[in-house]
Amino acid sequence: MPRWEIPEEFLDGYADMLTEVARTGRRLNREELKARRVVGEQAAEAGHSLRALISQHLAATRESWPPAASAQDSADRVLAAVEQAVDALAEGYERAQHLAVRQEEGSRREFIDDLLHGRSDLGSLVERAERFGLRLSLAHAVAVAEGPDSYHEADPVARRVEAALHGRFGDRSILLTTKDGRLICIAPGDQGDVLTYFAKQAHDATDGGRTAIGRAHPGAGGVVQSYEEAVGVLDLADRMHLDDPVLRVAELLVYPVLTRDRQAMADLVSSALGPLRQARGGPGPLLETLNAYFDSGCVAAETARRLNLSVRALTYRLDRIRQLTGSDPSDPLHRYTLQTAVIGARLLDWPTWEEAI
Repeated sequence: MPRWEIPEEFLDGYADMLTEVARTGRRLNREELKARRVVGEQAAEAGHSLRALISQHLAATRESWPPAASAQDSADRVLAAVEQAVDALAEGYERAQHLAVRQEEGSRREFIDDLLHGRSDLGSLVERAERFGLRLSLAHAVAVAEGPDSYHEADPVARRVEAALHGRFGDRSILLTTKDGRLICIAPGDQGDVLTYFAKQAHDATDGGRTAIGRAHPGAGGVVQSYEEAVGVLDLADRMHLDDPVLRVAELLVYPVLTRDRQAMADLVSSALGPLRQARGGPGPLLETLNAYFDSGCVAAETARRLNLSVRALTYRLDRIRQLTGSDPSDPLHRYTLQTAVIGARLLDWPTWEEAI
């Protein structure tokens, strides 16, 4: 940057300071160093580069070289003062930059909290979103990843995932952040490849973590909705023992439908599965058998393998279930009711919730 683009007032008192040093041989005092730090801060706040600021001062040093500094020892003292001044300029400049970074991080964190909780008015969110690369007039989808640990934005795991996405996609209006210890990626709704890649990178970086991807919805409220969908699916995955590393809300919509009327589902579970309480050892083993049977597509051999049973032992368990409940798991007419009740038992944590009553 040419010197004339730096305000001349940044040099106020500088030439007189060098003359005084050459005359007396002293070092810069506290007030003089403070003045240079203030200049450094002002230059940073005004958007000037540190390189241009230092070049300005070095040029001024050459132009106003004190006549008294012709002797070698006097010249050394002036150069030492220039070194002190440059160091003070850099210190002030860096201090201002660090403060600006902290303020920017604070603004970004506040924006993310407001966005994901819908706490700010729409106009304010839209205006603030543009600073961070989001156009809230478009539809967006949110992916939420969790792992064995809690993560924050400065965490190496978060930085690794961020570097991978920016290296792959560059600037695609993607926002990466963290919330409640989870990794968050917000991307335009038509860029599903971004969220899929995020899920893969998060899985690797968190040593096997799991990611839920919400559906795309328009507007600022759509970001909140997609985020809440993804968080809800992570909670659902824990209750349903879903092991897939990537869970898509669009593929799991049946579960919210089933639990929309919680009382009706509780009645179904108690009615269809309640008789299993009469089994020796309680309902646990037979409920586990039904879970495995339906998860394996009602194939007896695969179910027996998953349960580490013989096919004969599995057949005995299925017969016992039929005897107790009056419903045959292998009968298509009964299967839907039993399977829905088994899903409800997972969602409601049955029979634990009944035992707690």
